[in-house]
Amino acid sequence: MSKHIDTLLVANRGEIACRVMHSAKAMGIKTVAVHSAIDRNARHVREADIAIDLGGAKPADSYLRIDALIEAARASGAQAIHPGYGFLSENAGFARAIESAGLIFLGPPASAIDAMGSKSAAKALMDAAGVPLVPGYHGEAQDLETFRAASEVIGYPVLLKATAGGGGKGMKVVERESELAEALASAQREAKSSFGDSRMLVEKYVLKPRHVEIQVFADQHGHCLYLNERDCSIQRRHQKVVEEAPAPGLTPELRRAMGEAAVKAAQAIGYVGAGTVEFLLDERGDFFFMEMNTRLQVEHPVTEAITGLDLVAWQIRVARGEELPITQQQVPLIGHAIEVRLYAEDPDNDFLPSTGTLALYREASAGPGRRVDTGVAEGDEVSPFYDPMLGKLIAWGDNREEARLRLLAMLDETCVGGVKTNLAFLRRVLAHPAFAEAELDTGFIPRYQAQLLPEASPLPDQFWQLAGEAFVQSEPARHTHEDPHSPWATSSGWRAGLPNERSISLLCNGSEQTVKLNGDARLQGETLLCRSQPAGDGVTVSLIASKLAPTEVLRRHIAIRQGTTLYFEWDGELHAVSRVDPIAAVEASHQQHGGLTAPMNGSIVRVLVEAGQQVEAGTALVVLEAMKMEHSIRAPHAGTVKALYCSEGEMVGEGSVLVELDEA
Repeated sequence: MSKHIDTLLVANRGEIACRVMHSAKAMGIKTVAVHSAIDRNARHVREADIAIDLGGAKPADSYLRIDALIEAARASGAQAIHPGYGFLSENAGFARAIESAGLIFLGPPASAIDAMGSKSAAKALMDAAGVPLVPGYHGEAQDLETFRAASEVIGYPVLLKATAGGGGKGMKVVERESELAEALASAQREAKSSFGDSRMLVEKYVLKPRHVEIQVFADQHGHCLYLNERDCSIQRRHQKVVEEAPAPGLTPELRRAMGEAAVKAAQAIGYVGAGTVEFLLDERGDFFFMEMNTRLQVEHPVTEAITGLDLVAWQIRVARGEELPITQQQVPLIGHAIEVRLYAEDPDNDFLPSTGTLALYREASAGPGRRVDTGVAEGDEVSPFYDPMLGKLIAWGDNREEARLRLLAMLDETCVGGVKTNLAFLRRVLAHPAFAEAELDTGFIPRYQAQLLPEASPLPDQFWQLAGEAFVQSEPARHTHEDPHSPWATSSGWRAGLPNERSISLLCNGSEQTVKLNGDARLQGETLLCRSQPAGDGVTVSLIASKLAPTEVLRRHIAIRQGTTLYFEWDGELHAVSRVDPIAAVEASHQQHGGLTAPMNGSIVRVLVEAGQQVEAGTALVVLEAMKMEHSIRAPHAGTVKALYCSEGEMVGEGSVLVELDEA
């Protein structure tokens, strides 16, 4: 019997909320957004037909409140709830509460979430079904000694994983026994914060594996099929960075074997809807079950790209009671697709999340084989309370190389200012020769770290010279109400009777430089500075082509002016450049001697030392939580804790002094 859905509540935020609403609206379904107090102006709220305030800021006070979400559905007239991914998407209690309220959950039955939501239970189920498993401990005992004994039997290195988790949260690699206690405690806290469940399992850490996952889909009539596979091997700290479909080098026989194993797993638990079965694939072609994600995955767009299917629309139709529209033999596999995740994070500072206002946000242009899924827009705030993903860029091509080059072009067109991002890092990954040759495994990023994460170096003179020219060119013309061709309306260095030269003091990345301008478009060597052009909303764009040596290839740079800030691209990085006011440049504050500061906005979850305590270099002093991840503030040298300026549970801002440490 078909169920009626004309209004859908999305119990999530950001990119996935916007993506679900897109398909729902295309089907003529009214959409309802929920939001925390600080998300009231977020993009998913603006795009919804109805918006309901959950209050609070932290997930526990907003997006994780089951009672408030059920009440929001009732108040809005929604018949169904889509959980997105993360938050409550794999919470069986949430699924049961929705069903008890007489609403429709766009996900699997609660019993299936129970069976696969616990990694330990899932491992036992797969073991009984004869699916090969990675050696590990998946028991109920959660004390340190149990994990220590299990790790000794398994053999280091081992991998700690939250039984209820995903997305790299609550996951730690432990190289030796001496690291186990601290890693276990930290992983348990992360798991509790992200999923409300601190239980862990431990497995052998398999070296040089590929991460290959199978997209499965099942209806309420006993039909289940697999929609090919995705390779998600390019990861950083177990967080996926690049995903692609199909998996390079996979034979039809291996694809069939993994797909049939995934379907068998889904059918064993009475699965309904979209799900993903994840495997480790070794160099010999042997695969091992890792886990099943009982929800729509972040990387589902690459599957949609190679099949031409809308998986959210399928979720809605299956929830209504409809049968799957195709059989396994009819599943398409067309071309190749690659996706990257764009994050607000600082690759030069250990990928710490970056918070602030998106002062500049420009997406790649639309076109065949191009897709951008995002949950933000220019002017939005990136807060410390949620995952820092801004969006996803997806490219499709007839073959892998076409998709790779198209995605690189999309990254070149993307501009983000106001927060640090991993944009240049993503470019380097996609452009790396080993990636181009599909030499993929989960150790890719650490292996090529020197090329992917080069040491930051001071900006060269050429950068300052070109940035200075672009800054002046992009300044609003003066006296434009008079003759626009008057020399007084120009922002160059030209003045009658005076040398055609002036200087400008600029600030970028904490460094100050005075640049002498020539007043024309030519600098030393062969350099061409194109004239500024308006780009909407008062923004000015300067296109600069530079050739600073006879043998150098002509390079183009982009400069985008937003108010008093110029965002200037150099070697793939977008740098914020501003004019220095000599009077305002007086030191506003000074760093306390020996002070250790917060690297980002967040909350203090642990204070591990006290005033007067002597510590060694590398000792963890304070644990800061931001974006649902923990970050330890460690002693840079041996010394004595002189003072503490924070307490557990306190919210702190980026740059706040947390600990004062005297050298030994």
